[in-house]
Amino acid sequence: MRNLTIYRYVDHVARAGSIRKAAEGLNITPSALNRRIQSFEDEVGFPIFERIPKGVRLNAAGELIIGHVRNQLADMERVRSRIADLEGNRRGHIPIACSQALLPYFLPDQISQYRSAHPAVTFSVLPRDREAAERALMDYNVDLALVFEPVLMAELRPLALVRQRVHAVMAANHPLACEKVVRLRDCLQHPLCLPTAPYGVRNLLRQATARRAEPLRPVVESDSFEFLRHAIGDGESISFQIEIGLRATPGGAIVHRPVDERDLPSGVLVLGQLRNRVLPVASARFADQLVNCFQTRFECV
Repeated sequence: MRNLTIYRYVDHVARAGSIRKAAEGLNITPSALNRRIQSFEDEVGFPIFERIPKGVRLNAAGELIIGHVRNQLADMERVRSRIADLEGNRRGHIPIACSQALLPYFLPDQISQYRSAHPAVTFSVLPRDREAAERALMDYNVDLALVFEPVLMAELRPLALVRQRVHAVMAANHPLACEKVVRLRDCLQHPLCLPTAPYGVRNLLRQATARRAEPLRPVVESDSFEFLRHAIGDGESISFQIEIGLRATPGGAIVHRPVDERDLPSGVLVLGQLRNRVLPVASARFADQLVNCFQTRFECV
């Protein structure tokens, strides 16, 4: 286990970018941590950190080493998870990166369902745009990613692909609220409150308006979908969200209507993991639960 300890130290320093900050998180002194890192560098035969005025950063050799380090730490976590499963007491921690549409309803419901059967399992849910979610997988910060319209790097292994229609979200007294399906051209006649460029919904809107040679001119932009939901309460503004992030609330102040797919085609929500990585038991079983739910409730690609 000695190697795992130094691997954990190396990983903390790489993430913190500072010996001092990493030492605080590890509850050891900076001088002791620095000695351990230097001893590790001596053992492998070359430095892995470049010392800079504000801290440290991985050099080219360190970038290669850190992949091995994180893989070994992940493998040990997987072994611990399997041992707990053999004992009939499923434990573990499931870190997930996801698009914001998954936060209000879908993931809380799924996590509650999973923990009702396995209360010893804990979760971390990290809202990320599509590129940041995929980077989190590469850095072993998360086991699973749920991303709408991902960039789809070679390192991402899709476990499920789910078609998601885009809805216009508006106040119940909005002029378009009486329509069953709205046209994009009509939406563009109203003030737009949109997510910023890194998000999948914004990317689909950009592509759709580019084909129509119509400008996409939001009056409000935000990284917070919760803020955007409240920003449309004036009765004139419109925002957009995928269906998994919406819930019917009869008589509510906010309503949503699907956008005609002739104007704005559906996008794809992807559940994925890092390619060639064997997940811990808890994360693998939760992924299976999500796949089953998607197949039951949505159109899978």
